[in-house]
Amino acid sequence: MAKRKNIIDSDDDASQASKRARTEDSDELAQVPVTSSRRERKPVINGIGKSKAEDHDSDDEDEEEDFHHDEQPDEEEEKRFEEDHGEAIRSRLEQRRNTIGSIAEHGIIESVEMKQFMCHPHLTFTFGPQVNFIIGHNGSGKSAVLSALTIALGGKSVSTGRGSGLKSFVREGQHKAEVTIVLKNQGEEAYKPKEYGKSIVIRRSFTRDGSSSWKIMSKEGTVISNKRDELAAICDHMNIQVDNPMNVLTQDAARQFLNASHPSDKYKFFLRGTQLSQLSEEYDTCLDNINQTKKLLHQKKQILPDLRATFKEATSRFQEASKAREQRFKADELKKELAWAHVAAKQGEMEAKFEDLAKAERRLPRIEAEVQTAESQFRLASQEVERYEKEHSELGNIDHLNAQRNELQEKMRVNKNKLSDFRNDQNDMNTSLTALNRSIKDYEEKIAEEARRLEAHTQVKRDEINRRLDAAKEAVAQADRRHKDAIDQERNKVIERDEVKSRGQAAEGKKNQLQERITECQTMINKCMEQEKNSLAPYGIDIKGVLQSINKVHWHGDTPIGPLGLYVKLRDQKWAQLLRAQLGNLMTSFACTDARDRPQLKKILDQSRNFHVNVIISERDLFDYRAGEPRENVLSVLRALDVSDPYVLRVLINSANIERTVLATDRKVGDDVLKSLSGGGVAWTADHMRVTRYPEGGGSSINLPRVKANDPRRMLFTTSDLATRRDWESHLQAAESEYKTIQAEITHCRQVYDSLLREIERISVLGRKAYEDLRAAKASHTQLQEEANEEMPAGISGLQSAKDEAETDKASILGQFTDLTARKAVIDEQQAALLTQMKGIKEQIQNFEQHRSGIMAKIEAAVENRLNAQKNQQHYQTKLDTERKKVADIDVIAKTLQEEFSGWSEQAEKYCEKVENPRKVAEVQRQLESVQAALKERERRHGATIEEMTIEVNKAKADLDNAERDIQSLSTLNHALRKSLLIRLDRWHEFRRHIALRCKLVFQYHLSERGYYGKVLFDHVNQTLQLKVQTDDQTLTQGRDKDPRSLSGGEKSFSTICLLLSLWDSIGCPLRCLDEFDVFMDAVNRRISMRMIIDTANASDKKQYILITPQDMGNVQVGPTVRVNRMSDPERGQGTLAF
Repeated sequence: MAKRKNIIDSDDDASQASKRARTEDSDELAQVPVTSSRRERKPVINGIGKSKAEDHDSDDEDEEEDFHHDEQPDEEEEKRFEEDHGEAIRSRLEQRRNTIGSIAEHGIIESVEMKQFMCHPHLTFTFGPQVNFIIGHNGSGKSAVLSALTIALGGKSVSTGRGSGLKSFVREGQHKAEVTIVLKNQGEEAYKPKEYGKSIVIRRSFTRDGSSSWKIMSKEGTVISNKRDELAAICDHMNIQVDNPMNVLTQDAARQFLNASHPSDKYKFFLRGTQLSQLSEEYDTCLDNINQTKKLLHQKKQILPDLRATFKEATSRFQEASKAREQRFKADELKKELAWAHVAAKQGEMEAKFEDLAKAERRLPRIEAEVQTAESQFRLASQEVERYEKEHSELGNIDHLNAQRNELQEKMRVNKNKLSDFRNDQNDMNTSLTALNRSIKDYEEKIAEEARRLEAHTQVKRDEINRRLDAAKEAVAQADRRHKDAIDQERNKVIERDEVKSRGQAAEGKKNQLQERITECQTMINKCMEQEKNSLAPYGIDIKGVLQSINKVHWHGDTPIGPLGLYVKLRDQKWAQLLRAQLGNLMTSFACTDARDRPQLKKILDQSRNFHVNVIISERDLFDYRAGEPRENVLSVLRALDVSDPYVLRVLINSANIERTVLATDRKVGDDVLKSLSGGGVAWTADHMRVTRYPEGGGSSINLPRVKANDPRRMLFTTSDLATRRDWESHLQAAESEYKTIQAEITHCRQVYDSLLREIERISVLGRKAYEDLRAAKASHTQLQEEANEEMPAGISGLQSAKDEAETDKASILGQFTDLTARKAVIDEQQAALLTQMKGIKEQIQNFEQHRSGIMAKIEAAVENRLNAQKNQQHYQTKLDTERKKVADIDVIAKTLQEEFSGWSEQAEKYCEKVENPRKVAEVQRQLESVQAALKERERRHGATIEEMTIEVNKAKADLDNAERDIQSLSTLNHALRKSLLIRLDRWHEFRRHIALRCKLVFQYHLSERGYYGKVLFDHVNQTLQLKVQTDDQTLTQGRDKDPRSLSGGEKSFSTICLLLSLWDSIGCPLRCLDEFDVFMDAVNRRISMRMIIDTANASDKKQYILITPQDMGNVQVGPTVRVNRMSDPERGQGTLAF
């Protein structure tokens, strides 16, 4: 059972005592008032009355005091107590006879599971909410269930009576055992229902080595805790006390209690079961603490005389040293004069500083006017830039024109194809008409000559003509096949020729590119070699001489710095080509801080023929640029560079906005990044595009210029001169190698092309010859067919029919030709209109590009003007800020001096009245030091200063007062604790009387179930509990109460069961566990005891009973509230005894 806290407050004793000894189905204890007037007698302390024990002035009492809790009870008072409360208890017992108690919502056991525990490899029980019997033969492991409950709920292994340690509960031959119980957790008083749910699963595992662990889980198996403190909190919340012998009565304890327990043992059992003994032990601990506090008070009181003596001695020394106060007064007067001398000196310093402040403030208006002029110029320049940019943004783009041009080109291509098809159709129609005209003419001649062919001809001549006709047909077929084969071969060779021609043209283009690449590499290698000799070569001509000339000249501002590229490195070389084109001119530029230095610097550059080098004027303003940067995951030009000089970094920011210009791999990526940024912006892409997004919406993109092959800027942003040259040499070697390969490929393509041309010509000759053969074969066949027709009679009607069919075909072709001509005219008109539209769109595109180029030139010029105006504005603004800061610093110093003067004046006035015209500080200080030296000499003779003696007196007085106050408060507290303990002891006696009375009456009630009569005799002074029982057969014969020792085994066991039930009625734990309670009972007493226990359990409110018996339950009638669990027979070897 979890240890309960010791409660000292007298207001909470009733609730704590009622929680330790209560029964939820017996409400009369809560309804009976606790009256201190009707107890045995008021306790006394060492035989002295209570009033004397509460005396606050008994300071000389040294002996420890003790509480005598009990004296001989007054029989008359006990009799009146039983009369006042007994009837109410009996009436409630009668009312409960036919009632059924409610089922507990929490704190009862739903199931228990044992693995490798004692003699069980695996055993599971599910318990009912009220009465549960566990039956089985001896040795079947029934008692192991109670041991498992005790171990799982944190009870001591010794209290089970089955072992001295956890390792003794592990099944023989096994290393680990495990016990799991499930507690019901429902209703309004459930423990943490949101975490555990409707059931709490407690699992304890332990090994033979002595290690043990808990898992406290919800019903779903979620582990909530593995600490024993959580288990203790659960048991305390549900009032489960597994170590209380009244709640879990083991087999040995039950046997001893039922058979041979002494009256004093029964009384101790009574006190432990109702937890009155625990309260008594806690009260004894409180009394020990009170006595220890009393001894401590006595010790503290012994130091009071020494403190009083110390205070008296310090006071005497202080009075003797008071004569030195006259000299102290003189020193005090000098200190006053010294204080006002310091005030006068501070006043002079303050007035001088205010005069400096007035001079500095008179210089501000002139500088502010210069700032306003510069701001006006910058505002006008900004308006001009905005006007041009607005004009550029309003210009829009020509995407729609390009789309229209592409659409027109597609339409013209479609129309061109249609016209080509029309021409082919016309040629086919002309050919067909010529053939039809010839056929019609032939048919007319044959019809005219048909009359002459009516004469007969011989069969021999017809056969000869047919043979020659078949041979002509075969010759036509062979000639046709040769002609088609020639056409197919020629077509395949032409396709192959075109492919070779395409490869040759592509190789020629690549060859030209490689030639340019080789020239570029050779040029860059020469420049690298030049740069190795002169590291400043990429920045201009004789830059070293320029820098030397700059160092020799005296400048108005700071010494110009440059070239700027000396201070800039590129982090990632993939952006080198883009940034060479965009920042190349800035990398060769110089910067100066004063506009008057620009002509001199430009002159030095022109003398060295560096006409292209720009000079930038910028004040040395190391401003914070972080507000203009995009978010961290966006790459800007600034983040791609490593600038070693902060001034150069600000120049690049002012000149090119590198802190807000975004870098992207292509135009689409750049546009997407700008869309994700609020306020638009500009992006440079690796494919040399400038993408712009405007704050008000919309955007544009233009091509950026590229650096030419011979441009000196190609040497910028390189890692090192030697590495760059080797890189270019490797590029040159690769280009030359590839050039040789491409040249070989071109030669091969040319040879193959020439071979294919010759082959095509040969096949073409064969094709023409095959075509001539085909025409000759067809002509021969036609001639033979005509001869056959001439020889063979033909009907005029058949020839006329063929002629009509040919004329019909001719008319159809003429109609198609007319329709085709009309459609061709429509397409020609459309094509003319499309050509006109295309010309207009091309003119619009050309005009747009010219207009946009003009606007861009204006924007660049306006931006340069604005940059110069901004630099002037920054110069004068910095100058104004510096002057204002100077004024502010002087003002702060002046105000500080003024505040110091006011503070010193106030402190001096608080210290003393004003001293007019004080002397100098040094003069007063010298005289004060002289007086203080004399005073210290006097103090040295006394051994301490006046201040030290004053402190000593005050300290001695405070120590004395604190000691007296602490002793008084501690004494008051100790008396209050003693009084509270007496009140709690009175309440403890009242609870014991009520519980004892209820136990007596419930015991008589249960005896009456058997027809017996008896009573329980409590002797609280001698701490004994005796039973007096009179059986039904003794009522007529003996007429007196029978001592339990003279009862039979069954009567004794029945009487003790009645006592146990009466004690159970006085406790509040929801569990009642009893092992082998009926071992000494006969069948009659056992049956009545069973029925009585079942009835009591049914009538009990929110209680669960777990009863273990080796006897059979066949003769016991059980109801729906009773669950019987039968154990299997023991699995042990059987043998034959040797007798």
